[in-house]
Amino acid sequence: MGSYQLKVTIDKDSGFCFGVIYAIDMAEDILAADGYLYCLGDIVHNDEEVARLKSLGLRIIDHEEFKSLHNEKVLIRAHGEAPDTYRTALENNITLIDASCPVVLKLQNRIKTSFDQKEKILIFGKHGHAEVVGLQGQTNNEALVFQDIAELDNVELPQNITLYSQTTKSMEKFYEVKDELNARGYDLNANDTICRQVSNRDKDLPVFAKSFDKVVFVSGVKSSNGKVLYEVCRKHNPNTFFISSSSELQQSMFEPGDTVGIAGATSTPMWLMEEVKAALEQF
Repeated sequence: MGSYQLKVTIDKDSGFCFGVIYAIDMAEDILAADGYLYCLGDIVHNDEEVARLKSLGLRIIDHEEFKSLHNEKVLIRAHGEAPDTYRTALENNITLIDASCPVVLKLQNRIKTSFDQKEKILIFGKHGHAEVVGLQGQTNNEALVFQDIAELDNVELPQNITLYSQTTKSMEKFYEVKDELNARGYDLNANDTICRQVSNRDKDLPVFAKSFDKVVFVSGVKSSNGKVLYEVCRKHNPNTFFISSSSELQQSMFEPGDTVGIAGATSTPMWLMEEVKAALEQF
C-alpha cells in the first residue's frame, strides 16, 4: 500500500455490456479451436482489449480486405453490419460468425421497415460510426445522419419525419433533439432506440460519481458511449479524469486519503479497471 492510502472502488455496473461479452466469448471460443479468426473492424472500441485478443490470434481487417478474402470465417462484431457485407460474404464463400448485438439487430429491422414504408428517416448518431454505417445501410444510405441538431439548420426536411437513435447516444441529448424538432413544427415520429443498458448507466452513474472525492473514468478514445458516460461523471463530479490505461495516472491528480471511484464504458474490460485500481493503491 502506498503512502497516499487511496480508498478505491470499482463501479459494479461498469464494464462490458452483454453485446460485447457475447462477441468476445464467441471470438475466444473460435480462437481456442482454430488459432486464428478474422474480425471485421475493431471487435470493441478499446485498444487494450483488442491487443489482448490479437495476441490470441484475432486478425482485424477492414472492409477492403474483407472483399478480397475467400473461404474464411469472419466475425461480425456487436455493432452490426450493412446488408452489402452479407452479400459479399455469400459471393466470397465467407462464413460469417455473426455477433451483432440483438438490440442493434432489432433497430436495423425497425429502420428497414420504416424505409420500406417510404418514411423519411433521420438517425441521431456519430458520422462514420460502425453501428451507424450498418443502420444507414438498411436505407440504401438514404437516411440522414446527424450528430448535432445544428447540422439540420439549413437542411430542407419534409413535414413528416421518423427519428431513430444510435443505441449508445446520450438519452438527454436525444430528448433535446426530439423537443427541438417538435418545436420546429415537424410531424415527428420519434423512436427512443437507446439501449437500456446504456441509459440505465446514465441514471446510476451520477449517484456513483457523487460518492467519491475523485473519479477515474477508463475508456478507449474511440468509444462513443465512453464519451457520453464520461460527461455524465464529470457533470456530477468535476474531479473526474479520463484515462485509457493505468500508465496515464499521475500522483498529482490525488490528495492523500482521497476516496476514488473507477468507472468505465460498455467497452471497457473489467481487467483494465482492476489494473487501474491496483496502480492507484500503489500511490
